[in-house]
Amino acid sequence: MSETSGHTGNIMRCPRVLLTALALALVMVSASPARGQGEEVPHGRGFAARLLQALIDGVQFGVIIAITAVGLSLVFGTIHLINFAHGEFVTMGATFALFLNASAAGPGWHLVPAAAVAVGAGALLGGAVDRGLWRPLRARGTGMINLFIVTIGLSLLLRHIILVLYGTRPASFAQYDIQNPVEFGPVGITPRDLTVTLLAVLVLLGLALLLRRTRIGTAVRAVSVNRDLAEASGIDVQRVVLVVWMLAGALAALGGVFFGLVEIITWDMGFKLLLLMFAGIILGGLGSAYGAMVGSLVIGIVAQVSTLWFPVDLQYAWALLVLIVVLLVRPQGILGRRERMG
Repeated sequence: MSETSGHTGNIMRCPRVLLTALALALVMVSASPARGQGEEVPHGRGFAARLLQALIDGVQFGVIIAITAVGLSLVFGTIHLINFAHGEFVTMGATFALFLNASAAGPGWHLVPAAAVAVGAGALLGGAVDRGLWRPLRARGTGMINLFIVTIGLSLLLRHIILVLYGTRPASFAQYDIQNPVEFGPVGITPRDLTVTLLAVLVLLGLALLLRRTRIGTAVRAVSVNRDLAEASGIDVQRVVLVVWMLAGALAALGGVFFGLVEIITWDMGFKLLLLMFAGIILGGLGSAYGAMVGSLVIGIVAQVSTLWFPVDLQYAWALLVLIVVLLVRPQGILGRRERMG
């Protein structure tokens, strides 16, 4: 999707907004244990084999981050909102699928239909939040900083609702929980992880086709580039924004199911991913869906490969270091475009 301009350019020329968002995310997740904390990197194999295994794990982690981050990027691209509640959409998708699949109070569905219903619920949640909250606030002319603060409040509200309903005990889905890895030469991957990775890649490719080959995708890109011109051209901007919110909710829920499937489901799992989502979209280019995909993939690979030399607890730190280095060389991100000053 094209880089935003106009009003978005003003935001891009205010690094304090982005640095504040990233710093807040860092503060909120700094107390959370890193992914895979406590796992030991096997040293029995050669370095080349361990590097290849880390690359495979990094691709898997990166595409899951990308699934969750693309919706966040699309929302920013269309209405210029940094949505801190997006992590809770991820958690709600995973916990709702868990309720349908493995909860004693749920119907006990198989994971596949439970995940499909959870993705649909995520889309409805995204649409309801837009219609019930963000659209009225936009109609009242609420400022961007105020909207940004509202997203933090919404994040806290949703997270504690999940805490009350779900509890603090980690859980996992009823199917595909324990699997033996299939060896491919020096590396191994479980059928579950391979399936999740391939499905995530297919979803990202489908999203790219949606944005490039369909009328609604063209409308989304037009609104992202110039909202006023798109509206003057006859595009129903409010409808496009609603579709973007529903798409963001569905992708977040799907990413939550994927992450809960390969890791474990907790009440704050999306909250822990929030920093990496921000890192991915800023690294790739703020407001660019394709940039969010590329940036998230880089973040996932760096986080996993760094564990070959450094403690697992620092894997997120090295991913953020790469973000800082890239932005020093290319401030607009990997796929971002320079904004004209003045």
